[in-house]
Amino acid sequence: MQQENTLADLFGEPIYSYTRQNAIDDGVLIDVTEASKEAGFSIPVAVTSTVWDQYIEWTEEDSERQTYQDQSGRLWDVLWMARMGISGGNKDKSQIMFQLDCVPRAPASKARMARLTTLKMHIGPGDDHQPVITIMLPNED
Repeated sequence: MQQENTLADLFGEPIYSYTRQNAIDDGVLIDVTEASKEAGFSIPVAVTSTVWDQYIEWTEEDSERQTYQDQSGRLWDVLWMARMGISGGNKDKSQIMFQLDCVPRAPASKARMARLTTLKMHIGPGDDHQPVITIMLPNED
């Protein structure tokens, strides 16, 4: 029986790798797995820091400057609409685009009305090759 060569056998050990956990530790990704369970997700979910900053994070100052909202409600909206994207017949795709109405957050913004926003959900292997979900802007990867 012939033994299969691994990538390490063929190319040597990697010089460096950046894992999903590294990205979470560095703040590039924000782990929202616990909250995602309420929306029906059964695998780990993270959002990019850009999605967090623009569409989830919300402070008292944001409520005073723009309109009253709360961060947990904004997170729920993103997760629920992502879940609906899966339920919408896209189950076999590794990338699913979904939309939600959201008041964009920006330090200088005075926007008070929700805008239709498109986000992308990527389903792929995590650090241990288990399935994970990452929610990001359409131009992120």
